[in-house]
Amino acid sequence: MSSPVTGIGQIAITVSDVDRALAFYRDILELPFLFRPALQLAFLDCGGIRLMLTTPQGAGAVGGNSVLYLKVHDIDASYRSLLDRGAEGAHQPRVTAALSDHTLWLAFLHDPDGNLVALMEERRRTPPSTSA
Repeated sequence: MSSPVTGIGQIAITVSDVDRALAFYRDILELPFLFRPALQLAFLDCGGIRLMLTTPQGAGAVGGNSVLYLKVHDIDASYRSLLDRGAEGAHQPRVTAALSDHTLWLAFLHDPDGNLVALMEERRRTPPSTSA
């Protein structure tokens, strides 16, 4: 029997001030803005998954959310660029796992409410060359 779950449609981040959070996610991280149906809600596109910024509405605590992991192509350049745009760094880029075909690099930032936002890069290993 196949799972009725087909993927992630939306992720909610609980924030204290939607305007301030929107400035971070839209202007610093450069996620495309989708829509804002109410003052306490804003939606952005994160690689085809909707990201909802919301004030606490019966659930969720400001600054106590799960970590959002964002894929990047060059973690070092991306991290420096985001710091230059005003992001607050939490942990510089570093290798966190060496797997058979790639290494996993992670770096962490804080959004304006202290929620962790991770940058991740999977650097593919180049197979050793064989000389004839």
